[in-house]
Amino acid sequence: MDDLDAIDRKILSALTENARLSIVDLARRVGLSKTPVAARVKALEERGVIVGYRAILDPEKLGLPHVAYVEVRLLDTRQKALTEFNEAVRRVPEIEECYMIAGGFDYLLKVRSRDIADYRRVLGEEISSLPHVSSSSTYIAMEAVVEQSYVTI
Repeated sequence: MDDLDAIDRKILSALTENARLSIVDLARRVGLSKTPVAARVKALEERGVIVGYRAILDPEKLGLPHVAYVEVRLLDTRQKALTEFNEAVRRVPEIEECYMIAGGFDYLLKVRSRDIADYRRVLGEEISSLPHVSSSSTYIAMEAVVEQSYVTI
């Protein structure tokens, strides 16, 4: 982040708000002409600062309003077991996020489903059968107060 100047930060902020901005509109927003802005965007992509562009979907309109956070404890935390768990967890579409945690449990999952019955199915059929799972604890989200799918610059 230290090697990003004010213009790069403006570009990133504008693209975070709307990744579909044209180079002309982006240039207008940051106060440069289109050629240097296009070069800066390309450089940010090449450096891996911008890793992709995506549509942000409304989960409620897709019929997936139910969010559960799941603490997962593993029987084995040697590298081979962690790799097997990581590979398997990526194949469960209902798992929206997965983080390895330092603390009283091994992983924290964010699981999105239709309702509690659908979540129960995901827990019983998918999460509980992931490799090396010893136990889990579930916390149901009642309301999303702050939910971002992007990094704030």
